[in-house]
Amino acid sequence: MNTKYIDLISQTFDFPQEEFKLEDKTLQFHDVDLMQLVEDYGAPLKFTYLPQISNNIQRAKGWFAKAIKNNKYKGKYSYCYCTKSSHFKHVLDEALKNDIHIETSSAFDIDIVESLKAEGKITDKTYVISNGFKRAQYVTNIARLINGGQKNCIPIIDNYEEIDLLSEEIKGKFNIGIRIASEEEPKFEFYTSRLGIGYKNIVPFYKNQIQDSKKVKLKMLHFFINTGIRDNAYYWNELAKCLKVYTSLKKICPSLDSLNIGGGFPIKNSLAFDFDYEYMIDEILNQIKLACENEDVAVPNIFTEFGSFTVGESGGAIYEILYQKQQNDREKWNMINSSFITTLPDTWAINKRFIMLPINRWYDSYERVLLGGLTCDSDDYYNSEQHMNAIYLPKYNKDKPLYIGFFNTGAYQESIGGFGGLQHCLIPSPKHILIDKDADGNITTKLFAEQQTSEDLLKILGYHGE
Repeated sequence: MNTKYIDLISQTFDFPQEEFKLEDKTLQFHDVDLMQLVEDYGAPLKFTYLPQISNNIQRAKGWFAKAIKNNKYKGKYSYCYCTKSSHFKHVLDEALKNDIHIETSSAFDIDIVESLKAEGKITDKTYVISNGFKRAQYVTNIARLINGGQKNCIPIIDNYEEIDLLSEEIKGKFNIGIRIASEEEPKFEFYTSRLGIGYKNIVPFYKNQIQDSKKVKLKMLHFFINTGIRDNAYYWNELAKCLKVYTSLKKICPSLDSLNIGGGFPIKNSLAFDFDYEYMIDEILNQIKLACENEDVAVPNIFTEFGSFTVGESGGAIYEILYQKQQNDREKWNMINSSFITTLPDTWAINKRFIMLPINRWYDSYERVLLGGLTCDSDDYYNSEQHMNAIYLPKYNKDKPLYIGFFNTGAYQESIGGFGGLQHCLIPSPKHILIDKDADGNITTKLFAEQQTSEDLLKILGYHGE
């Protein structure tokens, strides 16, 4: 009988896969020996596999280059990384090796841009696309960046007052973009995005506030929908509405030459994941080209802002199963030595799915389980609602430690979880390991942050004075 965990995975999925394989009966991720990682650093731990950041950027650049060639598309393509997905310096340093640009969303983002610029990682030619609702400090920082020579900084106008606020602080002429307030899917509890300006109001807004300005020039229209880029009627319908706005604006605004189609590329959340990136990019460019040809206007340069797609698939977390609790006839709870709420908050907040696989014991028999975290919160769990289907793991055995990994967790989890700060029930943040390759292609590891100590948390809480 095929009763081993390896049999279950082999019968259910196409395995091994590009990033996952077994070596000496334990799991490897991009040729990283995860069991060795546990032996070297212990668990729980988080890791960032830096080469995957560059890999995904280059994949996307290749797909767009191919689509531009196939469609004889006359515009250029620029890849932006939206820093809110992960602000860590090691992430930005890796991403910026690939001739990319930056998207910001808050005032402190600009300080990061200036720091990177001082190091030579960003130049005056780098595009800095500044999104988000702009409070006073954000406006001041954008103005400081532009006044300091960053002429390719393009503030994306989110409301009707921002042009005047920016004009007061920016010396000389500057470029702007306008964000479209897209309409959300009918199942959403709201109909229109709180971000940007409504479809019907954009052309009047341009005529009233921008057209006759000697200081402000409209360069970009920004289009983004909450559900991301998906091959469904909703996405194509919203894109068509966006293109109507673009072509209408282009006819009266010669300076408009760029369309930002936002981000929202999905990342792998299951071994069964299947998304045709090449087809989507090719069809998007085809639709843009057709719309512009029908209205006899030049096609725009294309910008994207990929955050999760850039950094998500570089991250992972490894836990040890501490104990199994049999709560009733049907439910077995495997307790991890950390917390889902604190280390993978998206599993708790939005039922986000991640790839979950055991690190060891693949050749043992398996059982159906639920996974529980250490906090006293009833929502600190991971089960089939988040996971694609029921969770199966090698059978618990107190004499045979079991380690499990969650993969493609590199976007948002640290910032939402509050890296370096207080955690729910004072569960400490796990240690964080950076994984890279040297010039010879050998795997290297480095400790980025130690696990939080009680002293760290007590100091934040005010129990330890300076």
